[in-house]
Amino acid sequence: MSETEVKVPNIGDFKDVEVIEVLVSEDQIIKKNDPLITIESDKSSVEIPSNFEGKIKTLKIKVGDKISEGDLILTLDSKSQINEAAEKKPEIEKEFRKIKVIKPEIEQTTKIQNRNTSHDISYASPKARKFARELGVDINQVVGSEKDGRVIEDDIKRFVSSKPKNIDKVKENKSNKIKNEFEHSDFGEIEIKDIPRVKKLSSTYLINSWTTIPHVTNHDEADITEMENFRSSLTNMYTGEKIKITPLAFIIKALVVSLKKFPSFNSSIDEIDTGKMTLKKYFHIGIAVDTPNGLMVPKIRNANNKKISLLSNELKEVSELCRNLKIDKKELFGGSMTITSLGGIGGSFFTPIINYPEVAILGVGKSQKKQIFINGKFQTRIMLPISLSYDHRIIDGAEAARFNNDLKENLGKNFAYKLAV
Repeated sequence: MSETEVKVPNIGDFKDVEVIEVLVSEDQIIKKNDPLITIESDKSSVEIPSNFEGKIKTLKIKVGDKISEGDLILTLDSKSQINEAAEKKPEIEKEFRKIKVIKPEIEQTTKIQNRNTSHDISYASPKARKFARELGVDINQVVGSEKDGRVIEDDIKRFVSSKPKNIDKVKENKSNKIKNEFEHSDFGEIEIKDIPRVKKLSSTYLINSWTTIPHVTNHDEADITEMENFRSSLTNMYTGEKIKITPLAFIIKALVVSLKKFPSFNSSIDEIDTGKMTLKKYFHIGIAVDTPNGLMVPKIRNANNKKISLLSNELKEVSELCRNLKIDKKELFGGSMTITSLGGIGGSFFTPIINYPEVAILGVGKSQKKQIFINGKFQTRIMLPISLSYDHRIIDGAEAARFNNDLKENLGKNFAYKLAV
């Protein structure tokens, strides 16, 4: 029995590249060009195929190892196993034909077996594997729809949408995390502090949202020049004093108008039957409030029925209740859509995480004066950065772009004057 060494081929100028997946195991029979491992650099993920065939005798690397060209990946018992594989091929093909692909209903449990029926490793491109990792999905649990059970991104999306929203599963996944080889204290002085309770409570929901919802974010800018001029001109008709109203009150009102026009943004996926969606007839807008204890998201109830001045006052009240930890817990639930604003601090575009079980969230940056080319000449305009994250299972890119366009129009010159103060 001869032994063949399979080494890392020429991978360009990359050195010490991390192994992020091992796609084979010892005693597995492989063919030439079968993928062995996936490596990931700062720029891309790449599968390394085998240039030999045979039965794997010894696997020399594991996930997390750093490899370079020429490093040994595995050894093969090459000659005898090729003959053995040839003898078993009709039997293997016969068994493979018996496999049935069962479509997922609520929870997907069936796997497509790969070409070696004794293993449960899914075939997928590096791009699909990376997409699965970003969503926190074990790709080996996904049914592949392509030839030989190869998994593509659409398969991963279907798998995610079929999974129940079980927050307890997030806690179970913590045990699967890779432990650091060294302690932080090995490298210098450290301090251990408790994570604030509010942050600990919210982290579970954030992780659940990020790992179960396929997020997409559209970025745009809204011209709020007229709105800001109108806002700064507001005065008390009796005293002549200026009325201070936060821009967020105008954004809430504009958002409600867009939600009425695009009802899918004011919805949630049914937790029991994921093939159905719940359309909400109310307009309760969540507002992300920065507190010393962490982020809290109280709801402004029935925002569609409230004047701008009332919305502004209510924003101050609920923000104060949150900062003093006096907000009723119920007020943190039952929202239509959330607004998270960094305008008072700074920054432009970002990717806000959807406040589950909502399906969209609006991120607002700090407005700036810019030179905008309008009607053949440059004009100074006040531009507001907006970032719309949405659940791609419910909302597609075209609909999100139309929603942003409508919201920009609502914040524009023809809308601000229609709002009752």
